[in-house]
Amino acid sequence: MEDKTDNTPKVTGIGGIFFYSENLKETKEWYTKNLGIEINDWGSSSFDSRNINNPDEIDTLQWCAFKKGDAYFSPSKKEFMVNYRVQHIEQLVNNLKENGVTVLDEIATYDYGKFVHIMDAEGNKIELWEP
Repeated sequence: MEDKTDNTPKVTGIGGIFFYSENLKETKEWYTKNLGIEINDWGSSSFDSRNINNPDEIDTLQWCAFKKGDAYFSPSKKEFMVNYRVQHIEQLVNNLKENGVTVLDEIATYDYGKFVHIMDAEGNKIELWEP
């Protein structure tokens, strides 16, 4: 159970699942036809759920296929990327830097949250998002 007074910089959930596709159009059509995943104008689908500890809060998970080789995954050579929902992103990034973690960019702020990208020990690019 999430403690609302917990100010620890950390991951609080999965924010998105992204993967490469050899044939983006066919892949999206397959997922829509066979699994009912509706693809929006940005080429992704959003799955909303309620936070069990705060039912008024709606959490969103993004699902998106990218054209194989898309630079968004760079410098990772992997065929997937996970977006983690986090709290206290600034302090988390400071902690990661202190731990020697590769932070790929500065925190970017948009209407829908703050983002930063890091690399894990296996060369996987990870997107951190504070809604």
